[in-house]
Amino acid sequence: MSDKLMVGGQAVIEGVMMRGPKLSATAVREPGGRIAVEVKPVNSISDRFPILKKPFLRGVVSLVESLVLGIRSLSYSAKMAGEEDEQLSDKELAGTIVFALVLAGILFIAIPTGAAKLFHGITEDPVFLNLMEGFLRLGIFLLYIWGISRMKDIRRVFQYHGAEHQTIFCYEAGKPLTVENVQKFPRLHPRCGTAFLLIVMLVSIFVFAFLGWPDLWLRIASRIVLLPVVAGISYEIIRLAGRSKNAIIHAAILPGLWLQYLTTRPPEDGMVEVAIESLKAVLPPEEIVEGTGNYLESGQMPSLDPMDSKVAAEMNS
Repeated sequence: MSDKLMVGGQAVIEGVMMRGPKLSATAVREPGGRIAVEVKPVNSISDRFPILKKPFLRGVVSLVESLVLGIRSLSYSAKMAGEEDEQLSDKELAGTIVFALVLAGILFIAIPTGAAKLFHGITEDPVFLNLMEGFLRLGIFLLYIWGISRMKDIRRVFQYHGAEHQTIFCYEAGKPLTVENVQKFPRLHPRCGTAFLLIVMLVSIFVFAFLGWPDLWLRIASRIVLLPVVAGISYEIIRLAGRSKNAIIHAAILPGLWLQYLTTRPPEDGMVEVAIESLKAVLPPEEIVEGTGNYLESGQMPSLDPMDSKVAAEMNS
């Protein structure tokens, strides 16, 4: 895998987004059956400010940029899948991100922090109360994942999530990107965003445990201020897990892999086809020819011009 690009992705509505170092691509199965692919250049702020590529800082940048890219890809996929007429404008995108952050703050910061006071009857020890807050946050997160996994429409998105993981595994193994090959690979990937979020929850338990027990608003503010620290640490852990073959490291990330039994489902062959097209669109031409051999033969190779913002025919894990 050392000579392979570091590719991540995300499941979207009836499709998959893949992101490589230079390009992102969102492939969507249209209602008529055609696969549409939108390819865009990756313009990371860390390219302009190299210091942001340093360990711990790069995790914060990656989290923010992934959120923006993910919402854009969801908007595009909803349009191409026929679920909305237009893509989000920049103003609507900003509003969506703010709403998502506020909702996440209420659900995973304000509620568990406030509810932890229920343990005052047991002890006033701040470390214990902070630990109980962390476990409440983890419990809410797991309950949320379990709840949405029961929804019919979300289960289909989770099938595309499985297709994304299997396709990346196939690429990293150096196998030709065919449906038959991809379907042989597991759907649980150590660099998955689900595993990352679980690690964020676990790291936050230890980071917040020693902050004392001030009033509610100060506790909430401290969690928000330290969230970049938690994200930075968690990113380095997930990055190490994706590259390391150390048995101890892999044992430590097993809970994140197990959680993916909820957030991924075995994909249909047609879903794998979409994931393959998305991954091909972010690979260098030489890898497409040598590794898959069918883009040039079929005449379906999309333009890789980074100035071409839309290509009809993107992470990531």
